[in-house]
Amino acid sequence: MAITSLPSDYGIGTLGDAAFNFVDLLVDLKQRYWQILPIGPTSFGDSPYQSISAFAGNPYLIDLDDLVRDGLLMESEIRSYNWGADEKDVDYANLFENRFQILKKAFERFDTTKPSFRKFEEDNDCWLTDYALFMAVKGKENNREWMAWEPGIRNRTPEALQEYTELLKEEILFWKFCQYKFYEQWKFLKQYANTRGIQIIGDIPLYMAMDSADVWADRKLFLLEEDGSQQYVAGSPPDNFSEEGQKWGNPVYDYSYMEEYRFDWWRHRIEKNAALYDVIRIDHFLGVVRYYTIPFREKDCCNGKWNKGPGKKLTDVMEESAGDCRIIADNAGSAIAGSRKLLARIGWPGSKILMFAFDGNTGNENLPHNFEENNIVVYTGTHDNDTVVGYFRDKTEYELAYLYEYLNIGSKEEIPDALIRLAYSSIADVVIIPMQDILQLGNEARMNQPSTVGQNWKWRVGKDTLSEERRAWIRTIAAVYRR
Repeated sequence: MAITSLPSDYGIGTLGDAAFNFVDLLVDLKQRYWQILPIGPTSFGDSPYQSISAFAGNPYLIDLDDLVRDGLLMESEIRSYNWGADEKDVDYANLFENRFQILKKAFERFDTTKPSFRKFEEDNDCWLTDYALFMAVKGKENNREWMAWEPGIRNRTPEALQEYTELLKEEILFWKFCQYKFYEQWKFLKQYANTRGIQIIGDIPLYMAMDSADVWADRKLFLLEEDGSQQYVAGSPPDNFSEEGQKWGNPVYDYSYMEEYRFDWWRHRIEKNAALYDVIRIDHFLGVVRYYTIPFREKDCCNGKWNKGPGKKLTDVMEESAGDCRIIADNAGSAIAGSRKLLARIGWPGSKILMFAFDGNTGNENLPHNFEENNIVVYTGTHDNDTVVGYFRDKTEYELAYLYEYLNIGSKEEIPDALIRLAYSSIADVVIIPMQDILQLGNEARMNQPSTVGQNWKWRVGKDTLSEERRAWIRTIAAVYRR
């Protein structure tokens, strides 16, 4: 479950009390892992997979009640803003208008000479300075993408960098303050989870957003035209997740340049995430082996081409940089033999999705009787597809005949729990169940529909949604299958 999906009184889930309560819930349910969506700052479209920075945290996740306890805000100030009326939906437009206003009130009362803040600046200078300047300039430019900025700062001339750094000094400090508070709150949450026996699985998007501090600060890492514009964008051809394919719009890495510099950007990125999480999930792992590019102006995702990725050269760097932090690979839906061979060589677990198992083919690789090893992570579904209830709701009885026989059930209402039980009883080392499937929710709770904008990433869980009977059932199957 995404942190943004936690309940709160201020429009979006945060790193506050509800997150600590969710850890307590996981402990009560005899769980061991909490997998979250990426926690980087988002931009247009609000997708956590299109982050403004590979290293920064999302200021939306800063808990406001914690700032009250810190003496930086008053509760009356927070409640003077409209945070939305629907506790089960994130109003991102509302957040964009109000969240930074209230954070700036907190910043006005914050002592920027505080030793811990100065140390945070120093320890994170390699990314924080560029990120804070990027955000400050973006605000001055009415949030236009960096490609539309004035040429000097767009192209990072020394004169422009000096001029804007001086001009926007206070704004730059504000964005650094937001990161300081985010990391401070994250540290407390992770420590609490770990002391209670819960490990956090963090998701890392393979690609960066074009309009990001990372692309602006170091264009040479990406295959761009001399003026910074895109010739190709990342995406995927039609697959199980999207019948028409997906055009993500991300710039493509210049892997030759990265290799020349020992993949230092990736090394730093993995090191940073290894400090944040207990387990790292590499989203779209296939892109490390082979990556799909689509001409920038091409609308049809079928008109792209496959390119050879860095493969083991990059995974070796990731493995070394991760240290004791384990890595899992998102290779679900990938039929590319190269990705499977690489995973077999390096020993990282891949993924299986039970929702895609019942196409009538008894040899389907997502069916547990076809699992060849236990070094895998099994999901009922992911953030990119329907909930279990939604996916099977419109299936005919004929289409469901094999599923009914396999699961030894006789109705659609039994499917969600039967799939959860099937996942728990499998030989997979790790099983992850989306909260929507635990709650048996339909597609009104779907997190993302690929290739669409406007209604995604909004779902939030209400308060007191799990009955004691439901909790008892989850505890029971966790114990029965020694999870």
